Amino acid sequence: MSDRENLNDDLSLPKATVQKIVSEIIPGDLVFSRDTRDALIECCVEFIGLISTEANDIAEGESKKTIASEHVIKALQELGFSDYIEPIKDVIQEHKETQKQGRERKVGRLEASGMSEEELLRKQEELFGLARSKLNQENGIDQ
Repeated sequence: MSDRENLNDDLSLPKATVQKIVSEIIPGDLVFSRDTRDALIECCVEFIGLISTEANDIAEGESKKTIASEHVIKALQELGFSDYIEPIKDVIQEHKETQKQGRERKVGRLEASGMSEEELLRKQEELFGLARSKLNQENGIDQ
């Protein structure tokens, strides 16, 4: 197998996922052949590569080392895919809210413990000490 074929295998999308998406979109009385599905996957990979390359160029132009969502949005605009911008912004906002909820949940567990941060640190040190002691006993090390 050539390097190009290996690269194509590495840069693909799960066929079952693509098939599921297509099945949800097209009417039930239509058939989507394997060749067509494979061509669609190649198009998707090409689209992702195109947007990624443009977003990377934009990030580098701004002397950034991380491609941010703003770079992707600007890439879509510059490549003529403005119709995708609003749906992408909605997805980004939804993602930010999900991340925020995850952070709030973590803070909630700390508060739910009913202990101060100092008490929790003291308890943690105590547990570490017990674990060290047990490990030393198992290894025959005197303390």
